[in-house]
Amino acid sequence: MKLLYIILGALALVIVWVLWVTGHPRRSDLLPPDEAAQLDALLDPLYTSGQPLPGNSIETYTSLQSMYGRLLDDIAAARHHVHAQFFKFEDDATGRHVGQALSDRAAAGVEARLMYDDFVCRPWRPLYRDLRRQGVQTAGFRPIRLPVPFKDDYYRNHRKAVVIDGRVAYIGGLNIADRYLHGLSWGCWRDTMIRIEGPAATAVQRCFLADWRYSTGQLLASPAYFPRLSPVGALPVRIIASGPIGNGPAIMHFTAALLDRAERYVWFESPYFIPPDDIRHSLLAAARRGVDVRIILPPRGDRGETTQLASKSYFAEALAAGVSFALYRPGYMHSKIIVSDDRVGVVGSCNIDPRSYLLCEEVAAVVENSDYALQLKDIFLADAAQSTPVDPHQWQHRPCRQILQEQASRLIASQL
Repeated sequence: MKLLYIILGALALVIVWVLWVTGHPRRSDLLPPDEAAQLDALLDPLYTSGQPLPGNSIETYTSLQSMYGRLLDDIAAARHHVHAQFFKFEDDATGRHVGQALSDRAAAGVEARLMYDDFVCRPWRPLYRDLRRQGVQTAGFRPIRLPVPFKDDYYRNHRKAVVIDGRVAYIGGLNIADRYLHGLSWGCWRDTMIRIEGPAATAVQRCFLADWRYSTGQLLASPAYFPRLSPVGALPVRIIASGPIGNGPAIMHFTAALLDRAERYVWFESPYFIPPDDIRHSLLAAARRGVDVRIILPPRGDRGETTQLASKSYFAEALAAGVSFALYRPGYMHSKIIVSDDRVGVVGSCNIDPRSYLLCEEVAAVVENSDYALQLKDIFLADAAQSTPVDPHQWQHRPCRQILQEQASRLIASQL
């Protein structure tokens, strides 16, 4: 009995500690105010006012396979700099191939920089050392303090972005690893990434340079990174950077507001559905007033089932409110898109979970344009045609064992 009390006491302490490190993030600045002003002075005034930057073109990719050649061509064409940032940049054939493209540009005198999240990328540090020897500047975002992580160590950088010569930018959900290119043993890897050419690329650049300054202490506030760009298309693009080290939960607030003002529909693709209260309340309210709210999710996890069980613990309440769920059959759904009312399309790195909304640095592109919204709508409908709807009646009668597993997983949902 004494041993049982010790185990229960230790478990209680772990739960209290987890709640402390993940609850109520303490927002801090990525840049000192004077350095932020230096970067902002190089940007279009529309960016600093929070308005969309007009005159962009966008190419949308639904897999790394479809984007890979274009990305490598853009890197090869760089003349001044290549800035790459990924949550995961793994030491496998794909990582080595993209790394070689970066080192080739460094050998040609182009500034090549690679940033990655230090915690999740710890196993691949030998690759980054090799790249540094070949002239690529590398930086890990926020090295974790071991053996006991502090509260702020849970703030990770989940952004995926590439900026080339300040003129072209990529953002979305794709990391660099073999499974993103070739899929998993049981199915494809479904993701979304966009290539932006035009003035909005400078906003992605600003995001990268702020992260670089935070990680290295080096402020790259030079006009060379912010060329004056003429319009190359008709799309207005607003870049939203979000995170506890930076602007706070800006993407969460935007998403809740989008749900609150939706008139006809809001459709999501996400690998997880673990909505924090702000999103959950707005999503349920939208569905209850008749807005068509749909969410496409993966049928299983890419590495274990705990996150999927935690996601499913939220289904019953949402289904009762009128939210529709569907599970993507061909493989793993890792895409992070939103489309609403044939007028707003969103592509970024943010999942529907507390970690993305509250604990991670994220980035998203918001396009308020009917043509682009309809393009994302078509992508969503194509994915929906390959997905299995969740039947509300059958869901109510799922096995008790599954319900218990879901509720147990929900206890640690903030960590998933």
